[in-house]
Amino acid sequence: MRRMMGVGLGLISSFACSEPGSGQLGLYAQDQFQTMHGDCQPCEALPQALWYFRQETFALPHSNALMTHFDATKRGVDDTQGLTPEALPALVWTGASQHWSGLTLHAEATTITSAEGERFGFKLVPKIASNRSYWNASTSHFFNQDPLAIRGELEKQTLVVRTVWPQAFKLDLTAGTQPLQAGESLQSLVQFAHGGARSLYQSRLLWEKSPGLGQQSSGKAALGILLNGAQGDDDEAHGGHFALATGRVGADGAYDTWLVNNYYNLASNSEKGIIAGVTPFDKYMGDLNSGQSFYRPSYMLVAVFSQPEIPKQVQALNNRVFQHFYRNDFVYDHALENCAGISIDTLRQLGWQVPKRGVESLLKASAAYWYVAATERSLQKGRAIYDYLNTEMTRLFPAVAFDAIGNDLLKIAQTGNQSTLTSVAMQAMPEQLEAIYFVRIPQIPSSRAYGLAPVYSFAQYLQQAPADRNQWQIIPVTPNPLPEPLKEGLARKPETPAVLPIPAILFLISVIGLAWVLLKGPRHLLRRALPTAK
Repeated sequence: MRRMMGVGLGLISSFACSEPGSGQLGLYAQDQFQTMHGDCQPCEALPQALWYFRQETFALPHSNALMTHFDATKRGVDDTQGLTPEALPALVWTGASQHWSGLTLHAEATTITSAEGERFGFKLVPKIASNRSYWNASTSHFFNQDPLAIRGELEKQTLVVRTVWPQAFKLDLTAGTQPLQAGESLQSLVQFAHGGARSLYQSRLLWEKSPGLGQQSSGKAALGILLNGAQGDDDEAHGGHFALATGRVGADGAYDTWLVNNYYNLASNSEKGIIAGVTPFDKYMGDLNSGQSFYRPSYMLVAVFSQPEIPKQVQALNNRVFQHFYRNDFVYDHALENCAGISIDTLRQLGWQVPKRGVESLLKASAAYWYVAATERSLQKGRAIYDYLNTEMTRLFPAVAFDAIGNDLLKIAQTGNQSTLTSVAMQAMPEQLEAIYFVRIPQIPSSRAYGLAPVYSFAQYLQQAPADRNQWQIIPVTPNPLPEPLKEGLARKPETPAVLPIPAILFLISVIGLAWVLLKGPRHLLRRALPTAK
């Protein structure tokens, strides 16, 4: 990101600052990147990635920096050989070229003041027309209470604001340990007060290796397990969202400059302007249009490590997976390759075999296939419901992924058990883990309806959504296919499941056979039992 010292705002991020976590983009020094906008030529980045971000501001590694590479013969998480933890992500979606901290918003939300007392105009970026959520009076009231971190552009004496994040939302490095009590679970923490959309922000130290070690987390590498709740007015989004984040804990517990690996459907234009990518935490959560915190509550488990190797490995593989994702070597699928599935696959490929939770029901999946195929007159829709009910649940539901990872993390921390750690790098986890925090982030008030906790099963999904499908609130999106000239290699050989799955065929044969026995069998047996007529 470019330096802006001398433009009138002494609070601009300075890379010379010596505080832990400052001048960072995740685990990387911020001055290793340069800001670019739109269709930059020439840029040392994938042409496919540049196409997706052709109207955006983003950060690219400097030409002399080590950038992540990939194997074009592999797909997604299968590309694990020769990971280079020091290699930078090929593109970071920042959304703006400038970053400020320590700002105070005035009550009328038209001016803002720096920590040095300088006052500037305050202007919001335009609302995306299809976005249901945007800043209103309740947002202004919410943000004029605490210092803010902002991403945007300085135009003369006015800040044109893209991202807003309350700096009070951070890890509490002064708190003592408060482990889970009898009757508590990670699920109960998530489901507290209907998901906690209107609750106070909470940072809770669940575990520390030794007394007081959690208070020494500043500057140390961390892995964030991030779960976003259900949206309150989108009945296709009760499952929530999931992502992995990495970075260094700030001097005061800040995590706003961590990097979030956000897998999202590239094949459609998000109504909120979301583009899948590696993005700063404050951008992911606090973007005025696409920020998760503007339309649902969120939760995070933070694992703090004495050494950075494990978070670096996680980020390195995600950096590589995104290269394949932009190339369309594999594509997003709401059941088979969604945000939870891709994320948990990266952990398992790295050697953390997070315990699986099984599938909803193969029998239900097969029955549902034929019911939906018949009622909707579509084998494709039948296949879709089959995949939902027959996908391993930690790969399907963000909340189940969060629960499985979190519980295994706590088990590893508390017992030193390495049974789920199968690689040399991951087997160092019990020794290197120092603290585990739970964070609950409330929804930022806006014009959007308040969200809820995410669901943990398909049955719960159906209970939370209206029983009548015609009453579902669904936000339409438009297609955004990668142009054919940009498709190459494996993108031209897509992996698509058979429209008619074998278990569904076997189920139909079984049903037909059973029906024949019930209808024909008794008559045949009856004829044999009766005396022959003469």
